[in-house]
Amino acid sequence: MPRNQQILLDNRPAGEAVAGNFKLVSNETPALQDGQVLVRHHFLSLDPYMRGRMNDSKSYAAPQPLGQVMQGGTVGEVVESRSPKFQPGDKVVGMGGWQQYSVVNAGQPGALRKVDTTHVPLSHYLGAVGMPGVTAWYGLVKIIEPQAGQTVVVSAATGAVGSAFAALAKARGCRAVGIAGGPDKCKYAVEELGFDACIDYKLHNDAASLSAALEGACPKGIDGYFENVGGMVLDAVLPRMNDFGRIALCGMIAGYDGKPLPLSHPALILTARLKLQGFIVSEHMEVWPEALKELGTLVGTGKLRPRESVAQGIEAAPEAFLGLLKGKNFGKQLVKLI
Repeated sequence: MPRNQQILLDNRPAGEAVAGNFKLVSNETPALQDGQVLVRHHFLSLDPYMRGRMNDSKSYAAPQPLGQVMQGGTVGEVVESRSPKFQPGDKVVGMGGWQQYSVVNAGQPGALRKVDTTHVPLSHYLGAVGMPGVTAWYGLVKIIEPQAGQTVVVSAATGAVGSAFAALAKARGCRAVGIAGGPDKCKYAVEELGFDACIDYKLHNDAASLSAALEGACPKGIDGYFENVGGMVLDAVLPRMNDFGRIALCGMIAGYDGKPLPLSHPALILTARLKLQGFIVSEHMEVWPEALKELGTLVGTGKLRPRESVAQGIEAAPEAFLGLLKGKNFGKQLVKLI
């Protein structure tokens, strides 16, 4: 069995996460038991939610255990199998974590899923045709419930979730407006992702300024908002929401370092009769087949062209993850392992 390099959570952050919170180790891969498969990971996924799990605090998921492999999504290839469900060479997606190999119990529901790479590149199953894409789909379709002609907005518009949002919204006849950081990201959002407009939040020092820019991009107001950021961005969006607007609350990356995120004008939720709903996409597995079918078609037909930031080698994962939290990535952040 091959040696396996792994990255563990060595200690919990005090405020901002740092590279010293992680530890690189090397271990022997255990021999397979009946019903198990050995997967060699080609890519591992880096996602903002991982930062919250590094804290030992109450949340929707248990904290990442200390001294254990950082948990996260992976795609790769079965290299050895003692299960009739998988054969060597099968391309699979799972939750193998920050390591080069994983031993998976093939009979565990949802632990491993075969994927077809004929029309969709393997790495996209960690992004547009994976958990981030389904996240965008669920928030838009099930919470925002857009109607043709309505205006929908998403923060972190060029990230893994936001990238899928535009194509899904345009397919439903909506005006799609993004919020992103920097002129290059905003140009990409409009020219390649299909947003009708994209606002560079870095040009605005406060919520009032950003809100004025949103008013220009959304002349008919905002009917649906997909929130990944919180803080100043949410304060800027709320005054632009139309009556009976819907907000899908997916992430609050502005507060992942433990800082409080006060809301400046919460009364707007009442006066505009807004629906604001938080959600965790892994609690809605019943929609995944429908969502993945649409997302795979959008990618396969070129209507969704997701961009990736790829760090090379397992040892690059911590710094790439810290960069993701500061918005240094462009599109889905991955680590390539082979």
